Amino acid sequence: MEIKELGHVVLYVTDIEQSANFYRDTLGFREVVRKPGMAMFSSGRTHHELLLIEIGGAPRDTHFPEPGLYHIGFKIGDSTEDVRAAKRELEAAGVRMVGTADHGMTHSLYILDPDGNELELYADVDDHWKEDASAAFAPTRPLAL
Repeated sequence: MEIKELGHVVLYVTDIEQSANFYRDTLGFREVVRKPGMAMFSSGRTHHELLLIEIGGAPRDTHFPEPGLYHIGFKIGDSTEDVRAAKRELEAAGVRMVGTADHGMTHSLYILDPDGNELELYADVDDHWKEDASAAFAPTRPLAL
């Protein structure tokens, strides 16, 4: 067997309206379908890359490393200016930011969704990793925006 690509991510959410509206309106994900208790999104690459399923409960009230999913990465552009523009939009929308990073090949913002799931919004700024895969493990540096 060989994995060809990451197909989709499914998240359990506490409030489908709040979460679906966040991914659609704040992050600009294209909503494919919404039904009671679920919403499906696609960037157009495939039938869906993100599925939200409402389970109720309460969002995470803390943000610290624990076993399980760390974050989901979403490409938002190909330049640092794309990241700057996203940061301005997210700040205006009151989205909680938990960090930024210069990974060499990518420049990233880290935010939390309404349920406390961490999302990386990144721009590819260097494709040197295509010639040298170890470039993906370059030391992370602070990102000045």
